[in-house]
Amino acid sequence: MTNISPVSDLRNYNTVSEKVSVGSPVYLTVNGRGKYTIRDIAEDEFEKTKAMLRLMCELNDGRRSGEEGYVSSDDVRAYFHGKRS
Repeated sequence: MTNISPVSDLRNYNTVSEKVSVGSPVYLTVNGRGKYTIRDIAEDEFEKTKAMLRLMCELNDGRRSGEEGYVSSDDVRAYFHGKRS
């Protein structure tokens, strides 16, 4: 369930902070429009970990691709010259 509160609820910070949990941020509004988000810091660490894992997978794919062999510069030129025709 989405937690939406007016920014004025921060006057009583404890009630707002109790609503925050991993995967359930609190969205704060100003004049009825979304303005700020309060998230659990553990969620931020989880996002960093996911990004790092994606990067490691991409690097591993590149390493494997490089180990499979390479294409000579002559083959690359021939390929792209063939594309122009």
